[in-house]
Amino acid sequence: MTMMRWEPFREMMSLRNAMDRLFDESFIHPSPFWPEIGAGNVPLDIYQTDKNLIVKATLPGVKPEEVDISLSGDSVTIKGEHKEEQESKEENYFRREIKYGSFNRTARLPVPIKSDKAEATFDDGVLTLTLPKAEESRPKKINIKPKAMIEGKKK
Repeated sequence: MTMMRWEPFREMMSLRNAMDRLFDESFIHPSPFWPEIGAGNVPLDIYQTDKNLIVKATLPGVKPEEVDISLSGDSVTIKGEHKEEQESKEENYFRREIKYGSFNRTARLPVPIKSDKAEATFDDGVLTLTLPKAEESRPKKINIKPKAMIEGKKK
């Protein structure tokens, strides 16, 4: 049996590390059982093409006329309400997971856009926003000239 010297500060540091890990996992990276406050569980996909920024949101059971989209500065907000078709007074549910009520999701946009040219489509419960990028955020191609051509122009 090996004898080890007891160092109380080492044990206190491991307790501190455990508490830090607990708080990091609980508040910085919340579990799926703790949705973001105000997010309304609207999942988004945001990606870009050469000319556009595309935002897709899944809104099953929501009618297009019940959705409000607003662009403000560098963010997009999607609001709406998922209404329950019939109200049931019975309490014989085994499980009730379908969420009803209002939702609100705001996402920051990674590049500047032209909000006056934005378009929205709604197909099979998927909202697709096509947001044209502002000119300054579009990639620009620079052609490379051979050194001989540049030197020839100088003479």
